[in-house]
Amino acid sequence: MKTIKGPAIFLAQFAGDEAPFNSLDALAGWVAALGFKGVQIPSWDARLFDLRTAADSRTYCDDIKGVLAQHGIAITELSTHIQGQLVAVHPAFDEMFDGFADPAVRGNPKARQQWAVEQLLLAAKASANLGLTDHASFSGALAWPYFYPWPQRPAGLVEAAFDELGKRWLPILNAFDAAGVNIGYEIHPGEDLHDGITFEMFLDRVQHHPRANILYDPSHLLLQQLDYLGFMDAYKDRIRLVHVKDAEFNPTAKQGVYGGYQPWIDRAGRFRSLGDGQIDFGQIFSKLAANDFEGWAVLEWECCLKHPEDGAREGAEFINHHIIRVTEKAFDDFADAGTDAEANRRILGISE
Repeated sequence: MKTIKGPAIFLAQFAGDEAPFNSLDALAGWVAALGFKGVQIPSWDARLFDLRTAADSRTYCDDIKGVLAQHGIAITELSTHIQGQLVAVHPAFDEMFDGFADPAVRGNPKARQQWAVEQLLLAAKASANLGLTDHASFSGALAWPYFYPWPQRPAGLVEAAFDELGKRWLPILNAFDAAGVNIGYEIHPGEDLHDGITFEMFLDRVQHHPRANILYDPSHLLLQQLDYLGFMDAYKDRIRLVHVKDAEFNPTAKQGVYGGYQPWIDRAGRFRSLGDGQIDFGQIFSKLAANDFEGWAVLEWECCLKHPEDGAREGAEFINHHIIRVTEKAFDDFADAGTDAEANRRILGISE
């Protein structure tokens, strides 16, 4: 067994234009003071990171690591959630997702997708230059508008969507393989990879690629009413990254998992700061330890009620409290009487 690394924090929800949130150096000092030991970096945020330069220059990557090391902080992973989303966009979402892309490719879905793929390829190189082994992303979605079959979906529609999704991602996965880096797809509503079944459908299309893995975030599974603990057992060999995020689901006579088009604060399912929701993190951290999870426990703060700075401070304490320092010996070693093969045969009554 291995002791999980952490606590770490995903910086996407904290980056801003005001100090100390407007530079990687300042943010590193802020999170270090809260007790964090690692950061997951959003690769699209130019205030914190230059993805293209990181892909081209190991010197730049060494400088980035040096800035963080001054605060006792390591990089856990890079994230391309925004760019990964744009690898596959259904036309219904073209205008809404255009803002995720470089201004030069907005309004041109084909150019936008090519830009997104290029960003992923840069991320593979940048991750290798930083000495990272895992990467966080989204799959994008072609079939999501049809997740509920009314009117009935035409035969073959979903299969065609997943065939195309696999076709788009396979070259990217091969590039990550060449770089020695795993992609952890965050299993997330709004993505075609939103539960275990859809992840398996994708795996079939990418030839069960060894670099196609999972970013496990229990909040997204709870809000779908999945068995988020059983999911860990089913996919323990594919879970490479973890977002530690809480949630609650309180259905009423008027509202369930679809949320009634309500804002987050009025939804039956809501993201909460760590410890304020319903997720059993004691069991989650126990399973991570038992399953030899090698990665980081990364806080992703999303809460419709609590201030983010309070969520970060409390989150560092929460994760640190839940990380299990695994034992190096069995609890009953004191009662070991010692034996050998012949003794075992005598005990069993099968000695000659």
